[in-house]
Amino acid sequence: MKNILITGGAGFIGSNLALKLIDKGYRITVLDNLSKQIHGDDPENTSPLFKSIKDKVSFIHGTVTSRKDWVKALENQHAIIHLAAETGTGQSMYCIEKYTEVNIQGTAIMLDILANTKNSIEKIVVASSRSIYGEGKYKHPELGIVYPDHRKEKDMLEGNFELTYGDNQILELLPTDETSKIHPSSVYGITKQNQEQIIMTVCPTIGIAPVAFRYQNVYGPGQSLSNPYTGILSIFSTQIRNNNGIQIFEDGKESRDFVFIDDVVKATILGLEKDEANGEIFNVGTGVAINVLEVANSLITAYGISVPVTITSRFRLGDIRHNFADLSKIKKLLGFEPKVFFKEGIQKFSAWVLQQEIQEDKLSVSLDEMKKKGLFK
Repeated sequence: MKNILITGGAGFIGSNLALKLIDKGYRITVLDNLSKQIHGDDPENTSPLFKSIKDKVSFIHGTVTSRKDWVKALENQHAIIHLAAETGTGQSMYCIEKYTEVNIQGTAIMLDILANTKNSIEKIVVASSRSIYGEGKYKHPELGIVYPDHRKEKDMLEGNFELTYGDNQILELLPTDETSKIHPSSVYGITKQNQEQIIMTVCPTIGIAPVAFRYQNVYGPGQSLSNPYTGILSIFSTQIRNNNGIQIFEDGKESRDFVFIDDVVKATILGLEKDEANGEIFNVGTGVAINVLEVANSLITAYGISVPVTITSRFRLGDIRHNFADLSKIKKLLGFEPKVFFKEGIQKFSAWVLQQEIQEDKLSVSLDEMKKKGLFK
């Protein structure tokens, strides 16, 4: 497999992955629409991500919702790394048609072409997401393993953010493994579930090996600092550098598994190159839960800029409380071990941020949109 198509290859994960694969001797084609939300108003001239790959890949400025663009992009390719997607839990709850069209219909067009025309594709690696788990895996002191329902607005309005079971018993958080219940709590999560399932179902019937990676919260140098809809590290960084206070949702104890971009690239390449990955689904993370308050304080320390941190008790419908990855499967089958954990990753990320221009803080714009839709309380 020498010719690799990366959809969304000008994005954060895609551009880093493309450069690493080029170093390994692969020929890379990128299909990307250069979304202004990610790349800015003049992406072909000002986007650092696009400029990093511009003269090193065969670039197609197009969209996964176009059959014509897919046909062009698929020509003479041996494998596809399908990263192109609309991302962001909150925005997905009111941009429903857009998220569904890009994430589900875009994938369906790709598979329809591959199922009905001669091609040379041997493997498809798809970027799935931890969001498909919804609220993660927990242990009840009497019932054992349970998967609690989504939190109720009524409970959160009363300040009850932690998950309980039907008997109001407090639950113990566990790492989420790949056999855990799939019950996404957002439109984004639903579209990623559909995207993963359709690829894992169709590919074996047409002689293509599928691999799915359920990425946790990916971060690192190069991620967009101007997109207010996704990426808590970027959002907080932009607020701090603008000397704006940080407004923490819920009680600040909600947690995520933050995985560094280099580890994500490494895992994805293992999935591309190893036959042991064929037909399998893997978590990609660090296996460590970090709460939001710790994130905010770590960034404030890293930048040396003191801004107020306020616990607001406000919340977004569709957000989950906790999730972190069980990595047993990817360690066993692919030999993957995360190398960069949160403390070191924050240092690398913040050092890069300090070299970038300070971006406009647009978080209030995105929150106003959600508030008007009744999704931000």
